[in-house]
Amino acid sequence: MLHERFPSKLLENAVEQFARLPGIGRKTALRLVLHLLRCEQGEVEEFGNAIIQLKREIKHCKVCHNISDTEICSICANPVRDHNFICVVENIRDVMAIENTHQYNGLYHVLGGIISPMDGVGPNNLEIDSLIERVKTGDIVEVILALSTTMEGDTTNFYIYKKLKNIDVKLTTIARGVSVGGEIEYTDEITLGRSIVNRLNYFDTIK
Repeated sequence: MLHERFPSKLLENAVEQFARLPGIGRKTALRLVLHLLRCEQGEVEEFGNAIIQLKREIKHCKVCHNISDTEICSICANPVRDHNFICVVENIRDVMAIENTHQYNGLYHVLGGIISPMDGVGPNNLEIDSLIERVKTGDIVEVILALSTTMEGDTTNFYIYKKLKNIDVKLTTIARGVSVGGEIEYTDEITLGRSIVNRLNYFDTIK
């Protein structure tokens, strides 16, 4: 397929940058760039500055690895949250999805992915060791495994189970209201909320 012929190298460069974003094709990128050209100068500068500030100043919580504006995220720092519970998730989007259900009031632990040998992702590439340390040193009563119900998610669940099985902590997993093969972030809030509330003892799911 032939690429568009641009009347301006500046326009072409901007389109190329937008097209590098996931899910953005060149036609969509062109529409976005042309939209920005129609905006006021101040609006475009505000847009650009927001992206630059995000990249420069965003942090990852030292406790749970969630995205944060501060060293400790607002969830971990909130005294109203139940600090006896840790919900283990794959990524930040899953934290947002579960928070939107309003059915969970504990803490989180963001792994930063799931075990996937095909993609070259092993346990050492994830925040699993820091999870184990949190459980060992804290007053954690229950660890909730809220990973996607895929083969990779189940592999990661089992690996964490093996690491925690000799520690005195309850290990549960979300109920299968979330369809097998489904990803947490795309599950509707009602189903996800019920899956959190009706979670299962993990040991019972692997017998």
